[in-house]
Amino acid sequence: MCSSDLPPPDRRVRFHLVGRDGFSPNLWIVTTSPLLGLPNMEADRRRVEDALLTAVRTPDAYLTEIASHLISAGGKRLRPVMTIVASCVGTDGPAIEEAILGGISCELVHLGSLYHDDVMDESTTRRGVDTVNAKWGNLQAILAGDFLLARASEIAAGLGTEVAGLLARTIGRLCEGQIEELRHTYNVARPVDSYLTSIDGKTASLYSTAARIGGIVAGHDRATIDLLTDYGTAYGMVFQIVDDVLDLTATDEELGKPAGHDMEEGVYTLPVLHTLAAGGAAASELNAILGKPLDQVEREKVLGIVRSNGGVQSAIERAKDFVAQAESICDRLPQGAATDAMRESTAQLLATVIR
Repeated sequence: MCSSDLPPPDRRVRFHLVGRDGFSPNLWIVTTSPLLGLPNMEADRRRVEDALLTAVRTPDAYLTEIASHLISAGGKRLRPVMTIVASCVGTDGPAIEEAILGGISCELVHLGSLYHDDVMDESTTRRGVDTVNAKWGNLQAILAGDFLLARASEIAAGLGTEVAGLLARTIGRLCEGQIEELRHTYNVARPVDSYLTSIDGKTASLYSTAARIGGIVAGHDRATIDLLTDYGTAYGMVFQIVDDVLDLTATDEELGKPAGHDMEEGVYTLPVLHTLAAGGAAASELNAILGKPLDQVEREKVLGIVRSNGGVQSAIERAKDFVAQAESICDRLPQGAATDAMRESTAQLLATVIR
C-alpha cells in the first residue's frame, strides 16, 4: 500500500494475517482497528511510508528497486504503529520523529526477514506481487534482505546504544524462533512449549521490541517501558495464534491458497498440537497421517479432524490468556486514548477467529 492508498478517514482497515509463505490476498477481515483509529495515526503512517522509502534509497538504482519492492507492495505497518502508539502513551499527541525512526527500524527487520523467508520457502508471490527471489533470484533476495537488516541497524544506532543493542538481540531472537520451528518439522511429538517458544521468538519478539523502542525514545519511566515491552509480547502471541488458527479454519477461497498449508509443510501449530495432546481416536488418526508430506485427500481429512475435535477451541483459549495479559498490562499503564486503543486491540484480533 503506497502512502496514497492509506485507509480513508473512517479508518476502516483490512486486517490480513500472513502465513509462513506470505500474502494470501483473499483473506480480508474488515474491521475497525483501535490502533489505526487514533487521531494522528493516518498522518503518522504517511510519515512511516515516506521514511521507509527514504531509508532504502541508495545511489544504486538496481539495489534501491529490489530493496523497496515489498515496501511499494504495501502492508499494515503494525510494527511501526506499535512503536508510535507506545511512544504516545500518556500524551496522545502526534508521534515524535524518533518514534517514526524506531518504528521503521523494526519494519525493515520484518521486511528483511520476509526476503529471507521467501527464499527458504521458495515462495513466488507475496502481498500480491512477485517475491524478490522469483523476480530477481535467490542471491539478490538474500543480499537485499541483509541490506534491509543493515539499514535497520544503522537507524537504530542513531537512536542510541540501548536501542541498537535491543534491535540486534531481536534479530537473533527471530532466528532462534524460526530454527525452533524448523527443527520440529514433521514432528508429531512436538511439545506445545516448543510452539510457544518459537512464536515468541519469530513473531512476538519484534512486536515487543517495537513497543519498547517507543517507550525508550519517548522518555517514559522504566516501569512503563517494561509494561509496554510485555504488552508487545502479548500482542504478538495473540497475532500469531490467530494466524495459525485461520490457516486451519478459513476456506481455501478465503485464504487464496489451500487451507492447512503450514501443516502440509510439516509445521504443526497450536490447534494441531492440542488435538494430538488430547489423545483418543482423533489423536490416533492424526498420528497415522501426519509426520510426512500430505496429499490432498489426507490434507482434507486432517483439517476435518482438527476442526471438529476441540483443537481449535483450545488454541483460542490459549490466545484468550494472552489477551487477558495484555488487558491487565493496560490497566497499569498511564491512561489515555493510546492505552484505550491498546486495551481493545488484542481482543479484536482474537474476535476474527471466534465465529
